[in-house]
This record gives sequence, C-alpha cells and structure tokens, in this order.
Amino acid sequence: MLKLFKLLGNKRLFVILIALVMFIALMGFTLGPRASLSLPEKFLRDTVGFVQNIIYKPAGYIAGLFKDIGNMREIYEENQRLKIALAQYTREKANYNFIEKQNKDLQEALHFTEQQKNKFNYSYHIAQVISVNADVVNKTLVIDLGERDGVKVGQSVISIDGMIGVISHVSNFTSTVKLITAMDAKDPNSNGIAATSMNNHQTFGIVESYDETTKTLLMTQIKQDDPIKKDDTIVSLGDTDKYPRGLIIGKVLSVQESKFGKTKTATIKPAAEFQDWKQLFVVFTPEAPK
Repeated sequence: MLKLFKLLGNKRLFVILIALVMFIALMGFTLGPRASLSLPEKFLRDTVGFVQNIIYKPAGYIAGLFKDIGNMREIYEENQRLKIALAQYTREKANYNFIEKQNKDLQEALHFTEQQKNKFNYSYHIAQVISVNADVVNKTLVIDLGERDGVKVGQSVISIDGMIGVISHVSNFTSTVKLITAMDAKDPNSNGIAATSMNNHQTFGIVESYDETTKTLLMTQIKQDDPIKKDDTIVSLGDTDKYPRGLIIGKVLSVQESKFGKTKTATIKPAAEFQDWKQLFVVFTPEAPK
C-alpha cells in the first residue's frame, strides 16, 4: 500500500490515470443510448455545418459557373456547326440550281444540234464565252475553244437561236469571234453572207451590214422579182466556207426598194440575242476529200 501511495505521488502518472478514467467515462456517455446530443456536440456540429456552408456554397456557385460556361461553349460550337451547315446547304443549293439550269440549257442545245444534224452533216462543239469586247468598231468576243480543240479561222459560231459570227483569230486555248453585228458594207475586210429564205429557196441576197440604230441587219442585192416577203426566215446559202448552208440569220421585218430602184433591200431582225451570253457552238463542217 505504501508503494501504491508512493506511486501515486508521481504527478504525471496521476494525471494520465485521471485522463484515462475521464476518457473511458466519456466513451461510455457518448456510446450509450441517448435521446439528444450534448451541448458540446451540438456546438461542434453547428460550427462544422456553418463552416461547410460558407465553403461549399461559393464552391458550388463556381462549379455551376464553370458548368454554365462549358454549356455556353457547347452551344457556341453547335451554333458554329449549324452556320457552317447552313452555308454549305446554301452553296449546294446554288450549285444544284446552276447545274440544273446548265443541264436544261445543254438539253436544249443538244436537241437543237440533233435537229440540225438531221439536215446537214455538221458537228457542233459547245463553247463558253470568256470575255466580250463591246467596242462599236470592233465587236468581238472570246470563247474557251482554240487550236487544240480543232478550231480554225473562218468557222461559224452560232447560238441556239441563230448565227453569232465567225472565228477571226485562234490561239492554243481560246478563239476570237467577230460578230455579225460588226458587218459593214464599207469595210473591205467585212465579208457578206450569201442568204436565202427558208420559206422560198428562189430568194437570194447578201447580208452585208448591221444598223446600230435599229438593231437590224440589211440584206441587199435582191432582185425585183424575188418572192421574199415579211416574216420570211433568212438562212445562209452556204456558197462559201465561212458560212455553211442552213444557219439561221433572222426574220424579215420589211422589204423596200433600193436607192436606184433596180434591186430590193430587206430589213432583218437577227435571230440571236447579242447579250447575256450563254452556251455557243462552233460549227464544224465535213472536210472535203483531197
């Protein structure tokens, strides 16, 4: 017993023993069945909850903000994809309309050339207009067919409606077409077109000039007894290499006496439209056997 009191006389060991007893008592108090929490526990829980509320609310707000920013980015990217898709649809729609129109034009052109082939043994090469020279003195246009395509100087160029002109210059990849609206009887380099009427082949005349004021062609050297009349369709007679037979030139608007009264002159409205150029055709005639 004396030894025990001596042992208890050690203060450090006494404090540890008291703490151990209190710890065991506390464990028994907390682990036992209770109806409510103690004040320290309530205080501790409230403190922890308050601190968590302070920390988690801003954290949740920031997390939600980043989520909203991510959603906005997804919406922006989706909007960009929709814009690209819309632009692509617009391009494809325009391309479809262009191809559809071009296909229709080519079908009409093919129908036209097949009709001509039934009459004459010609071949027609489709050409696209590259540029137009609207100079009154030198009315020409450039097409995308050239020497490599077999085009030669002097070949006729037509549209679906009628005659356009004649090839005046040829390079490797392009050709220059001199329009019939540049024809001038006073120009020694301007060649007239021997013509007849599709309605009556007894008709004969020379289409040799174009009137810029009235936008009409003049057909001269028509005999007095010629049966030519208004609304006749005038076509090339085909007595030269430049203008093969049967190419439509235009329709007769009127027939009048010439200045000296020995011949008649016909005013012709060109069949072709000399604007809004689309597909043209270079006429290839069979080569004469050598």
